[in-house]
Amino acid sequence: MSWIYLGIAVIFEVMVALAASNAKGFTRPGWTAATLVSGAIATFFLSRALLTFDVGVGYALWTSIAGVGIVVVGALFLGQRLSWKKGLGIAIVIAGVAGLQLSGAA
Repeated sequence: MSWIYLGIAVIFEVMVALAASNAKGFTRPGWTAATLVSGAIATFFLSRALLTFDVGVGYALWTSIAGVGIVVVGALFLGQRLSWKKGLGIAIVIAGVAGLQLSGAA
């Protein structure tokens, strides 16, 4: 169940980044509210996942998977360029996440 909680937390963390980008420095109330609400939901589900995961591993998984998700969403839907260097970075992050999982820490 902790992986499901972590997955939900990642989805809402990606939403935080997208909403914060549109909030324009918190000058747009609707997007500001979306940023804060999705951030609260992401944090809630992360806290649920951390009942099972070690805090360092859980937080590292959350931030790295969400980071990759944000780059992918940006490339697919926001017209942001996905260079080979970004692709290499994503591959390194995925290898790191796999290493954490294989370490038996979760």
